[in-house]
Amino acid sequence: MAAARSLFLTAAAVRAVTPWWGSRFLAALARPQVRREASSSSPEACEGRIHLTASCVQRLLEITQGSEFLRLEVEGGGCSGFQYRFSLDTVINPDDRIFEQGGARVVVDSDSLAFVKGAQVDFSQELIRSSFQVLNNPQAEKGCSCGSSFSVKL
Repeated sequence: MAAARSLFLTAAAVRAVTPWWGSRFLAALARPQVRREASSSSPEACEGRIHLTASCVQRLLEITQGSEFLRLEVEGGGCSGFQYRFSLDTVINPDDRIFEQGGARVVVDSDSLAFVKGAQVDFSQELIRSSFQVLNNPQAEKGCSCGSSFSVKL
Protein backbone atom coordinates (compact mmCIF):
# COMPACT_ATOMS: atom_id res chain seq x y z
CA MET A 1 0.00 0.00 0.00
CA ALA A 2 2.87 2.37 0.79
CA ALA A 3 4.33 1.80 -2.68
CA ALA A 4 0.97 2.56 -4.30
CA ARG A 5 0.59 5.71 -2.21
CA SER A 6 4.06 6.98 -3.15
CA LEU A 7 3.33 6.23 -6.81
CA PHE A 8 0.08 8.17 -6.57
CA LEU A 9 1.77 11.13 -4.87
CA THR A 10 4.45 11.12 -7.55
CA ALA A 11 1.75 11.20 -10.21
CA ALA A 12 0.11 14.11 -8.36
CA ALA A 13 3.41 15.99 -8.40
CA VAL A 14 3.74 15.40 -12.14
CA ARG A 15 0.16 16.61 -12.71
CA ALA A 16 1.02 19.89 -11.01
CA VAL A 17 3.49 20.79 -13.77
CA THR A 18 1.74 19.34 -16.83
CA PRO A 19 -0.91 20.98 -19.02
CA TRP A 20 -4.56 20.11 -18.27
CA TRP A 21 -4.76 17.44 -20.97
CA GLY A 22 -1.68 15.73 -19.54
CA SER A 23 -3.19 15.68 -16.07
CA ARG A 24 -6.42 14.12 -17.36
CA PHE A 25 -4.29 11.42 -19.00
CA LEU A 26 -2.30 10.81 -15.81
CA ALA A 27 -5.53 10.74 -13.80
CA ALA A 28 -6.76 7.97 -16.08
CA LEU A 29 -3.56 6.02 -15.35
CA ALA A 30 -4.02 6.40 -11.58
CA ARG A 31 -7.70 5.43 -11.71
CA PRO A 32 -7.32 1.63 -11.16
CA GLN A 33 -6.14 2.20 -7.57
CA VAL A 34 -9.15 4.40 -6.85
CA ARG A 35 -11.52 2.00 -8.62
CA ARG A 36 -10.45 -0.86 -6.38
CA GLU A 37 -11.46 1.21 -3.38
CA ALA A 38 -14.73 2.27 -5.03
CA SER A 39 -15.67 -1.22 -6.19
CA SER A 40 -15.41 -2.85 -2.77
CA SER A 41 -18.79 -4.22 -1.79
CA SER A 42 -18.17 -4.59 1.94
CA PRO A 43 -20.21 -2.25 4.17
CA GLU A 44 -17.07 -1.20 6.07
CA ALA A 45 -15.40 0.05 2.89
CA CYS A 46 -18.50 2.01 1.77
CA GLU A 47 -19.00 3.53 5.23
CA GLY A 48 -15.63 5.30 5.14
CA ARG A 49 -16.21 6.78 1.70
CA ILE A 50 -17.61 9.96 0.26
CA HIS A 51 -20.04 9.45 -2.61
CA LEU A 52 -20.24 11.93 -5.50
CA THR A 53 -23.49 12.60 -7.35
CA ALA A 54 -23.58 12.93 -11.14
CA SER A 55 -24.16 16.70 -10.89
CA CYS A 56 -21.12 17.03 -8.62
CA VAL A 57 -18.92 15.11 -11.05
CA GLN A 58 -20.18 17.13 -14.01
CA ARG A 59 -19.60 20.49 -12.30
CA LEU A 60 -16.14 19.53 -11.08
CA LEU A 61 -15.09 18.51 -14.58
CA GLU A 62 -16.30 21.92 -15.81
CA ILE A 63 -14.48 24.07 -13.23
CA THR A 64 -11.26 22.21 -12.43
CA GLN A 65 -8.10 22.48 -14.50
CA GLY A 66 -4.87 20.56 -14.27
CA SER A 67 -4.29 19.09 -10.83
CA GLU A 68 -7.16 20.97 -9.16
CA PHE A 69 -9.67 19.12 -7.01
CA LEU A 70 -12.46 19.94 -4.60
CA ARG A 71 -11.43 19.93 -0.96
CA LEU A 72 -14.11 19.26 1.66
CA GLU A 73 -13.34 20.32 5.22
CA VAL A 74 -15.37 20.36 8.42
CA GLU A 75 -14.71 23.18 10.86
CA GLY A 76 -16.29 24.39 14.06
CA GLY A 77 -18.91 27.10 13.66
CA GLY A 78 -22.20 27.75 11.96
CA CYS A 79 -25.56 27.77 13.69
CA SER A 80 -25.48 24.03 14.52
CA GLY A 81 -21.92 23.60 15.78
CA PHE A 82 -20.00 22.41 12.70
CA GLN A 83 -19.93 23.64 9.12
CA TYR A 84 -18.80 22.33 5.75
CA ARG A 85 -16.19 24.25 3.81
CA PHE A 86 -15.53 23.66 0.10
CA SER A 87 -12.54 25.01 -1.83
CA LEU A 88 -10.53 24.24 -4.94
CA ASP A 89 -7.04 23.06 -4.10
CA THR A 90 -3.95 21.54 -5.75
CA VAL A 91 -1.97 20.29 -2.73
CA ILE A 92 -2.52 16.77 -1.40
CA ASN A 93 -1.39 16.35 2.21
CA PRO A 94 -0.21 13.04 3.73
CA ASP A 95 -3.40 12.64 5.83
CA ASP A 96 -5.79 13.29 2.90
CA ARG A 97 -8.16 10.70 1.44
CA ILE A 98 -8.89 11.02 -2.27
CA PHE A 99 -12.27 10.05 -3.70
CA GLU A 100 -12.50 9.94 -7.46
CA GLN A 101 -15.40 9.26 -9.76
CA GLY A 102 -15.50 9.84 -13.52
CA GLY A 103 -12.29 11.91 -13.42
CA ALA A 104 -13.57 14.31 -10.72
CA ARG A 105 -11.74 14.31 -7.39
CA VAL A 106 -12.85 15.26 -3.89
CA VAL A 107 -10.22 15.28 -1.14
CA VAL A 108 -11.00 15.11 2.58
CA ASP A 109 -8.47 15.25 5.43
CA SER A 110 -8.63 12.44 7.98
CA ASP A 111 -10.03 14.67 10.76
CA SER A 112 -12.90 15.91 8.57
CA LEU A 113 -13.59 12.44 7.20
CA ALA A 114 -14.72 11.30 10.65
CA PHE A 115 -17.58 13.85 10.38
CA VAL A 116 -18.66 13.12 6.78
CA LYS A 117 -17.93 9.44 6.09
CA GLY A 118 -20.78 7.82 4.18
CA ALA A 119 -22.18 11.18 2.98
CA GLN A 120 -22.88 12.36 -0.57
CA VAL A 121 -21.39 15.46 -2.17
CA ASP A 122 -23.78 17.14 -4.61
CA PHE A 123 -23.82 20.27 -6.75
CA SER A 124 -27.11 22.14 -6.59
CA GLN A 125 -28.28 24.97 -8.83
CA GLU A 126 -31.15 27.12 -7.62
CA LEU A 127 -32.42 30.56 -8.54
CA ILE A 128 -30.70 32.20 -5.57
CA ARG A 129 -27.46 30.18 -5.46
CA SER A 130 -25.35 27.42 -6.93
CA SER A 131 -23.20 25.43 -4.53
CA PHE A 132 -21.64 22.17 -3.53
CA GLN A 133 -23.51 20.55 -0.65
CA VAL A 134 -23.20 17.55 1.63
CA LEU A 135 -26.32 15.37 1.53
CA ASN A 136 -27.39 12.35 3.56
CA ASN A 137 -24.60 12.64 6.11
CA PRO A 138 -24.99 9.65 8.46
CA GLN A 139 -22.73 11.37 11.02
CA ALA A 140 -25.02 14.43 11.29
CA GLU A 141 -27.90 14.51 13.74
CA LYS A 142 -29.51 17.68 12.46
CA GLY A 143 -28.63 20.63 10.28
CA CYS A 144 -29.71 24.18 9.69
CA SER A 145 -32.03 25.25 6.90
CA CYS A 146 -29.19 26.57 4.74
CA GLY A 147 -27.59 23.12 4.66
CA SER A 148 -24.06 24.28 5.45
CA SER A 149 -23.93 23.54 9.18
CA PHE A 150 -24.81 20.51 11.28
CA SER A 151 -24.50 18.90 14.68
CA VAL A 152 -22.98 15.45 15.13
CA LYS A 153 -24.54 12.29 16.53
CA LEU A 154 -23.17 11.37 19.91
